[in-house]
Amino acid sequence: MITPADYPTNDPNRSGVSWAAIFAGAAAAAALSLILLVLGTGLGLAATSPWADEGASAKALGISTIIWLLITQILASGLGGYIAGRLRMKWANLHGDEVYFRDTAHGFLAWAVATLVAAMLVLGTAGNLLGAGATAVSGAATTAAAGVAGSDSQGKDPMGYFVDSLFRAQGPVAVSDDAANGVAARILTRSLAQGGTLAPEDRTYLAQVVAQRTRLTQPEAEARVDQVYAQLQQAKVEAKQAADAATKAAAWTALWTFVALLCGAFFASLAALFGGRQRDRVQWLEASQADYNLRHASAPIR
Repeated sequence: MITPADYPTNDPNRSGVSWAAIFAGAAAAAALSLILLVLGTGLGLAATSPWADEGASAKALGISTIIWLLITQILASGLGGYIAGRLRMKWANLHGDEVYFRDTAHGFLAWAVATLVAAMLVLGTAGNLLGAGATAVSGAATTAAAGVAGSDSQGKDPMGYFVDSLFRAQGPVAVSDDAANGVAARILTRSLAQGGTLAPEDRTYLAQVVAQRTRLTQPEAEARVDQVYAQLQQAKVEAKQAADAATKAAAWTALWTFVALLCGAFFASLAALFGGRQRDRVQWLEASQADYNLRHASAPIR
């Protein structure tokens, strides 16, 4: 007759955690995650095109990326949890609720270890690539805004506009091109920073400078000033829109990554429970029959 004492796993002082099974499941989950991420990257690159009118749109790529991330987490975490549950040691004579809890914990721990490994090994490189991409996206908006706002308003010469106003004559004087460009840039920068239209005196002075250097009439120069200033305002609006879009994309990416990780933890625990139940049903019967045959074969005949 087989008693609980025949199984060393019944020792109350023995830990209920099978770390070997957990690390085996975590290794499998991390490996499958890497394979699926590489596959997803290849499919994404194949679907994109350097031409604006070809390839998948940005919205389609974003949705497909989220779906693929969810699939990757479900498959990889499920495999890791199943392996952790199937390979753990036998817990004999334990209450069903305790076995349920231990299997679930093993799946969760396998997912946690795999996630930490991926964070250290995979995300170290992928984070640099994503950071470079985010820097490029935000840099485009920042460059546009910086081109609109100019460098003087950023602290190099914050008093430049007021200094120019001190020496502003009734009409433009003959100065070098660099000096004229600097005065015009400071006027446009301050007007954009104020968020309104050009002040009448600034508009008139800029038109006089333009008329002097382009041989346009005063009305034509004023029309050109208005046109250029409108273009600058439009560029500023587009820069803000690009920055807002990049911020929203980063926020949605973080939220869906959080959802994907939660799904991975859930499916890892569920798969570990399934694997543990299969391990108990198959291995317990085989072990019991083998021990029974061995005991009866070696028993002395009386």
